[in-house]
Amino acid sequence: MESLPTEVRGCRELRLDPSSDHRGGFLKLFQAGRFAADGIELGVQELFVSRSRPGVVRGLHFQAPPADVAKLVSCLEGAVLDVVVDLRVDSPTFRRHSLVELSAAAANALYVPCGCAHGFLVTPSAGACDALVLYAQSGEHDAEREGGVLWSSVGVDWPIDDADVILSARDATFAALDAFDSPFRMGGS
Repeated sequence: MESLPTEVRGCRELRLDPSSDHRGGFLKLFQAGRFAADGIELGVQELFVSRSRPGVVRGLHFQAPPADVAKLVSCLEGAVLDVVVDLRVDSPTFRRHSLVELSAAAANALYVPCGCAHGFLVTPSAGACDALVLYAQSGEHDAEREGGVLWSSVGVDWPIDDADVILSARDATFAALDAFDSPFRMGGS
């Protein structure tokens, strides 16, 4: 596994080590010891999967303290442009964003630390239309503490026209980044 820093402090692109033979392929997405050696302590509490069509933007989501979570995100089918925005007010990368293309072909994943908003755009890829995205989270979903920032307000040059974006009604109502009063700090809540 190769671990690469991104523009957001603590956020890392993980280039995994796939293998294949005449039967097909194998990919280990998570191994606690290897991740810990790179400073990633996830403590997985919840796994979930989303399937989305090209043009879908999911996010930019977070859970507010004290229910904030770290995530490990991987695209198992198709491709997504994954976006992480640092919401930690005392971070040297506060309000900066990171973009990483995640895809089954690239066999990569993204570690998203607590205090960051996360989302993605489903991009077309050869041989696949939908994107199947797997999330591992350090805590369980807490509907009362979930929130987000508006996808179009974080300075990302999204490779899609706004009129073509498919967005949930909830995600469309999130506050713009400039109007968001962040509860996040580097050391936790």
